[in-house]
Amino acid sequence: MSNIVELNIAKWRELYPNITATDAQLEMYFVEACMILNNTEHSCVKNLKEREMLLYLLMAHIAILENNVAAGNNSVGRAANASEGSVSISLDYGTTKNAEKWYIQTPYGAKYWQLTVRYRSFLYVIGQMPIHVRR
Repeated sequence: MSNIVELNIAKWRELYPNITATDAQLEMYFVEACMILNNTEHSCVKNLKEREMLLYLLMAHIAILENNVAAGNNSVGRAANASEGSVSISLDYGTTKNAEKWYIQTPYGAKYWQLTVRYRSFLYVIGQMPIHVRR
């Protein structure tokens, strides 16, 4: 049994039926997702089902961003203010950290960000070094 997640396009399409993308696009989105989340035996996400879910969420996030660009929506951020007469809109990210901004542009990215919070922190324990030196 390998320690990597294999892309299952049929499963991905079943999980995200509202997102349209070609098989070739999905394969590239999977490659992109694997560049963001390590999909090797050295990944910090050891559970393959969990890693698959996270990779598929990233793929959905990337697909939505690409579909938005293809539809002519190159805006980045959330709508903070909008007007109708003479059309005006202002975009911002709200109170987010720089690392979080790319992810919160879609519900899938926001969900990925929230689910991976435990992998972005660590516990540092100060203890006694096991070095006994005779002088």
